[in-house]
Amino acid sequence: MLYLVGTPIGNMGDLSPRAMEVLKSVEYVACEDTRRTGLLLSHFEISAHLISYHEHNKASHGEKLLGLLRSGVDVALVSDAGMPSISDPGEDLVKACIEEDLAITAVPGPVAGITALVLSGMDTRHYYFEGFLPVETKERKERLSVVSHMTTTTILYEAPHRLLRTLSDLASCGNGQRRAACCRELTKRYEEVVRGTIDELISHFEDVPPKGEFVIILEGAQEETTEALTPEERQKRIRELAEQGLPTKEIAKILAQEWGESKKALYAEVLEMIQ
Repeated sequence: MLYLVGTPIGNMGDLSPRAMEVLKSVEYVACEDTRRTGLLLSHFEISAHLISYHEHNKASHGEKLLGLLRSGVDVALVSDAGMPSISDPGEDLVKACIEEDLAITAVPGPVAGITALVLSGMDTRHYYFEGFLPVETKERKERLSVVSHMTTTTILYEAPHRLLRTLSDLASCGNGQRRAACCRELTKRYEEVVRGTIDELISHFEDVPPKGEFVIILEGAQEETTEALTPEERQKRIRELAEQGLPTKEIAKILAQEWGESKKALYAEVLEMIQ
């Protein structure tokens, strides 16, 4: 059995009794950082064997874990903090187990994105999880465009040294006056939630250097109905994306998300316009 075990995002007291029981019962615990998880297990006097499993070794170590599971050995998968498979390579291991019909279960635990969402004061009825934005310029522009037109609350993760860049990129996409909340050190002693417009948050963190891992909760954009778009407005939006250097396929994908239309039909429309 593969156990997907949620671990604390900061406060050790958030490890559930069931999670502790599972971690004590399995022979192996797969984790991103053996040192970090080792401290967690040591704190609770858990003596399972640790196997590193992260983005750079997921192919080779994933096969090793699958071999253990095939032989009937119980394995727990954890992330550095929160639920595995959310913004970490656990997703790949889960898919591999499903393909081989290997048993999987989840032991729920804290999630930074949801914790920040309920603290933000934003709409919690409908929300979208983006996680970390790509670092590369082309992919980053694509995702920023999607986030900028998302009408539901959006959850973003960000490292302290990239926080101002991300806030500035959001502002440059026309989101300067949208409300947001920057949440850091969640469940820890110095937990803090800074609320305001994107422009106000930029000013704040220019004066107060960001520290700790951040979750950004961004309010949804105002609803835009597809019927309200004139042919000229559609063409203008297509040109905006084309000027970013995005290929036709990516432009159609973005517009399909924004306008709720068929990607195939939009591909033909974009192709005809920019040829």
